[in-house]
Amino acid sequence: MAGILEGVRVLDFGRYIAGPFCAAMLADLGAEVIRIEPPGGGDDRYLMPATSTGEGAMFLQANRGKKSLTLDIGKPEGRALAHRLVATADVVVANFSIGALHHFRLDYETLRTIKPDVILTTISAFDSNSSLAEAVGFDGVGQAISGAVYLTGEPGKPYRSATSYVDYSTAISAAFGTLAAIIRRMKTGEGGQVEATLAGTALNIMNPVLIEHEAGTNIRLPIANRSPIAGPSDIFAARDGWFIMQVIGQGMFRRWAKMVDRLDLLDDSRFVDDIQRGRNGAALSAIMAEWAADKTREECLLSIVSHNIGASPILTPGEVVGGALGLSETYLRKVAFPETDGVSLACPPVHVGNANMEIQRPPLLGEHNIEVLKCIGVGVEDVESMKAAQTI
Repeated sequence: MAGILEGVRVLDFGRYIAGPFCAAMLADLGAEVIRIEPPGGGDDRYLMPATSTGEGAMFLQANRGKKSLTLDIGKPEGRALAHRLVATADVVVANFSIGALHHFRLDYETLRTIKPDVILTTISAFDSNSSLAEAVGFDGVGQAISGAVYLTGEPGKPYRSATSYVDYSTAISAAFGTLAAIIRRMKTGEGGQVEATLAGTALNIMNPVLIEHEAGTNIRLPIANRSPIAGPSDIFAARDGWFIMQVIGQGMFRRWAKMVDRLDLLDDSRFVDDIQRGRNGAALSAIMAEWAADKTREECLLSIVSHNIGASPILTPGEVVGGALGLSETYLRKVAFPETDGVSLACPPVHVGNANMEIQRPPLLGEHNIEVLKCIGVGVEDVESMKAAQTI
């Protein structure tokens, strides 16, 4: 079965997470995605090494299903080849600063002179109209400038999230915008530029807290793992491990009070609703912590689940890939990759009806040089001479 985006060609100049993962999601939907990186490989190919040849875990995930073309776009000859490829492409993805886009002549004004209906998807730290447009930023910057780092951790000891949620969320937003641009082009024949930013994504995620703060209804402070809007909602220690439990709503609070044999709490004004339970969550967490302390984690979770309350064990990465809760069977797929026993890649985070979204392996460095360059009229002999000149 053909993928939804079969026949759409994407040139991926992305680096690290946001750009490459955006393009990977388009590949999941059937687009032909050509990853373009320096002849020796980009730095992001070798970050978090996971294979004998050095490919990194981040690269393997964010570049699944793509073709690889090595090309030095810092050289005039390399840029000329890139522009010849643009003439055959539908979408160009690049997470460069505005200055870098112009330097490599990948800015929208240049690209549309080559391909009038091209779609350029750019991803940067800040909006091109911002005073910070040229500032360098990674995921942690997005977390920090949105207020999220301040609220994570304990008073006087802020933490950033261990996961790059701003990068991944920005990639998903960029893929969403790119699909919208593709649909518009189908209707009108017009291309255009799609712009996604880490700052915009992070501020969207934090927006409810910002609205609340602006309204003056609540000034949030870091409270470790407790929820500020309900309770008890926290991470707890059983006798042999950790688990998370989240009690939200009146019905669930009643069931929890029954479970811990504290029905008296239902008449306590401190816990009359979610708002008050969030504000007085420390007291509720203390009650739950005492209840769990002498039980095994399994005993705790069996009781919690039987009372229809949200909870889960705190799993290590080893437990996840080892099959805990059946997660690896449902959400991970072992994909072949040279010199490995296979790589467990997460399935696409969305399913579209009966569309074919089978995960394909990531490419080896320069694996598709001849194939890709042939489509713009470059012969095998020319490929070899370009390779000798380190253009590719």
